[in-house]
Amino acid sequence: MTQVTEARKGNITKEVKIVAKKEKISPEKIRKMIAAGKIVIPKNINRETSPCGIGDGLKTKINANIGSSSKMENLPLEIEKAKTAVHYGADAVMDLSTGPNLNEFREKIIDEINAPIGTVPIYEAGVATQRRGEPITSMNEEDMFKVIENQAKEGIDFMTLHCGINRDLVNKLSNAKRTMGIVSRGGTFLASWILHNDKENPLYDNYEYILEIAYEYDITLSLGDGLRPGCLQDATDISQIQELVNLGTLVKKAQDASVQTMVEGPGHVPMNQIASNMQIQKTLCHGAPFYVLGPIVTDLAPGYDHITSAIGGAIAAQSGANFLCYVTPAEHLSIPNLEDVKEGVIASKIAAQAADVAKGLDSAWEKEKEMAIARKTFDWNKQFELAFDRDKCEKYRENYPVEEENMCSMCGEYCAIRIAKDDF
Repeated sequence: MTQVTEARKGNITKEVKIVAKKEKISPEKIRKMIAAGKIVIPKNINRETSPCGIGDGLKTKINANIGSSSKMENLPLEIEKAKTAVHYGADAVMDLSTGPNLNEFREKIIDEINAPIGTVPIYEAGVATQRRGEPITSMNEEDMFKVIENQAKEGIDFMTLHCGINRDLVNKLSNAKRTMGIVSRGGTFLASWILHNDKENPLYDNYEYILEIAYEYDITLSLGDGLRPGCLQDATDISQIQELVNLGTLVKKAQDASVQTMVEGPGHVPMNQIASNMQIQKTLCHGAPFYVLGPIVTDLAPGYDHITSAIGGAIAAQSGANFLCYVTPAEHLSIPNLEDVKEGVIASKIAAQAADVAKGLDSAWEKEKEMAIARKTFDWNKQFELAFDRDKCEKYRENYPVEEENMCSMCGEYCAIRIAKDDF
């Protein structure tokens, strides 16, 4: 049983009811959209968690990446990052660990985080290969699928699988004259494997087997964009679009197999190309939910990429993207700390809210109206309650106190709202 099979039978699951209540829309509307493949609810049958809906007509959702690396592994800190991300509004968390104790960390995050959890299984397969003293290009095909099945049994809710890269695309890539080649870690693992073994991508070649696993545990497939652009010069090139065409075919197969599916999108895209990228994906991928990293709109702001990605994310979500993967200030520089995680989530929340307002979602406009009334009436507690970062707001107010409640230290007694409150 999957959410799709139940939806196509006309059944409204408990997860659909929960999502409908959160979104303030009818369960029947969500059921129909799940049946059509335009909404997913990532929730493994082996795990109880607070479900969220991702797709058209719903609020834009946020994902936060956390996890250890081979150069830095602090499991308690990574758990704290995940909790921080959820506290500040992340709807889902992805574990991208490649450290020595990645399996232990995955078990802990599944137990401690009450939100959908995603992974990239090819990372574990690659790490296991290197632990044996072999290069990643020596990954065993059976090991790749064993990792996918084991993580499904553990309770992982959605998985990034780079099924769209095939031999044809890899062979053409050398002639593509890309500035940065492949920047996707999972994409590189598989593209290099294809070249060194002169064989087809096992995830592409055995896609039907992946669908069987996904169906059994109701895993939501997040079809990875292994050839996403890693700089503005490579955006919307032939390689990216050709992989997207492959992904569209794979989405259709998954939808026919009653498997929940979403598609991952580009990372570095000029602002003027974002809307067209969203429209192309929705057309080629049969309306499947679109999950984008950023997009980052300029490559000149290391240390501030939470801002460059929020700009791109707002445009992307307004234009059709449904799921924003946060980018932290540490992107391209280092593993993020707790403050980086917080800033990354809040920047993405700003982008999502701005897009939802632009799309006319009632729930987004209700909050905007509440904030306007709170500001008009000098209701500071309500303003702090609605703010994405209450602590920061309260700290500013405490650091610059004033004698009266109906003013702040910016304008004081010359506050426009205070002066004209009885006139307009």
